[in-house]
Amino acid sequence: MRKFTDKRLLVATHNAGKLAEMRALLAPYGVEIVGAAEQGLSEPVETEDSFLGNARIKAQAAVEATGLPVLADDSGISVDALNGAPGVYTADWAETGNGRDFGMAMAKTWEALEARQAPEPRIAQFRCTLVLMWPDGHEEVFEGVLPGRVVWPPRGAEGHGYDPIFMPDGHGITLGEMAPEMKNRLSHRALAVENMIGGCFE
Repeated sequence: MRKFTDKRLLVATHNAGKLAEMRALLAPYGVEIVGAAEQGLSEPVETEDSFLGNARIKAQAAVEATGLPVLADDSGISVDALNGAPGVYTADWAETGNGRDFGMAMAKTWEALEARQAPEPRIAQFRCTLVLMWPDGHEEVFEGVLPGRVVWPPRGAEGHGYDPIFMPDGHGITLGEMAPEMKNRLSHRALAVENMIGGCFE
């Protein structure tokens, strides 16, 4: 596995919260983290049907535009009784044509489970795939999976996306009810980043 020895790393995200999280996680390693928005990059169209495929699209576009090493991720929620849906289309389920509505997306997910009369517990996983790509095309891939179940009605105003209906295994509250510090310790993204740090930064 290739060790990361560069001084700058571009994180291919326009999400300020995700960028801040990466800066905090990688702070001990003396790497300057820059964001896609700060570099004036547009978001590429995600055309793949896997988290890895879409993360790779983001990484390649940013590497080609900047010549910097790039970290890109794709993530979502997969529900067993829905054959893994929404999965890679997690954000698409929230599209309204006028922005994203995750309240609608959560309701759509629950209605689909009800229509199938899916038995409880309604098992699900949050999944994250990270691609760390260098300008020479070399890449390392890391995954994080947070197992849990879908619950209803939505609970909590913390977090974002599907967090209010996802209860991680071993916890009696949803991600939407957790303090950000607690969620960030156990999230699928935190697990993937932990794997990357162990492989490439330590």
